[in-house]
Amino acid sequence: MTTAGTERLHTTNRIEAGRAAEVPLVTRCGRRIEVRRLRLGPADRPVSRIALNVGEDQGGEPGVWAALTPDEALGLARLLLEQAGQVEQCADVRSRDGAR
Repeated sequence: MTTAGTERLHTTNRIEAGRAAEVPLVTRCGRRIEVRRLRLGPADRPVSRIALNVGEDQGGEPGVWAALTPDEALGLARLLLEQAGQVEQCADVRSRDGAR
C-alpha cells in the first residue's frame, strides 16, 4: 500500500469517479471517505490504482490517502468485511443476552 500523508495528487494524474465515489461515506467523527479510480502515467501505458481518500475530521486533524492495487483493495475489503462481521456477531450476542 502506498500512502502520501497530506500530499495532494498531482494534476497530471487522472482521477475517475466511479459509483462508489458518487456519495462519500461520512463517519460519525465527520471524516469523509472517498473511493475512486486513479490512473497514473502516460496515456499509452497507464497504471491503474484505487485511491482511498480519508479526509480531515471535524477538529481539523488532517486526513490521508492511499493508492491501492486491485489486489490490495480486495484484501482491504476482505479485512473490513471480516471485522464488520465480527462486530455484528458480538452486538447480536449482547443484544440476545440483554433481552433475557
